[in-house]
Amino acid sequence: MKMILIPLRASLVLLLLCGVVYPLVTTGIAQVVFPYQANGSLMTQGNTIQGSMLIAQSVDSPKLFHPRASNAKYDPTASAGSNQAVASDTYLADQKVKVEEWRKANPALQTVPADLVTGSGSGLDPDLSPNGALAQIPGISKATGIPEATLTSLVQSTTKGRSLGVFGEPHVNVNELNRSILKLIQ
Repeated sequence: MKMILIPLRASLVLLLLCGVVYPLVTTGIAQVVFPYQANGSLMTQGNTIQGSMLIAQSVDSPKLFHPRASNAKYDPTASAGSNQAVASDTYLADQKVKVEEWRKANPALQTVPADLVTGSGSGLDPDLSPNGALAQIPGISKATGIPEATLTSLVQSTTKGRSLGVFGEPHVNVNELNRSILKLIQ
């Protein structure tokens, strides 16, 4: 019996320390030291230019860059991919509809970059390829009156290279781009 009680007590103590005490202490410190960041916020499309750069946010305004499609509806508590096979008829039909929607909204767009019509694995990725961002410039320029050259410069200045020069692909944080646009149009 004693051989069972010792590991059981150790497990309960560790459960309380790691599962209750540690999270409460770190949350308390975060609330005191970084209250705004600890609580998080959404970047609005109105007058406020605040919010997370880490999670894609739904964008309805034609004045802002649109992130990748989200199967999670941009809800961080419902992170999910589509789980559709890329060779399935349903997936192919969905992609054709999305491509046509982009072409209809952007008649000058010759080729629709893949990341504008496909979702990320988590559904919360705030990054686009530089081509995905550049493809949106004519529409945003028309909606905001910001010259295309200015928007192109914004995309270029916010483009991040490969991690450590080797890993991943160049990418642009859509939230960062939209924050820059909101500063320009206010």
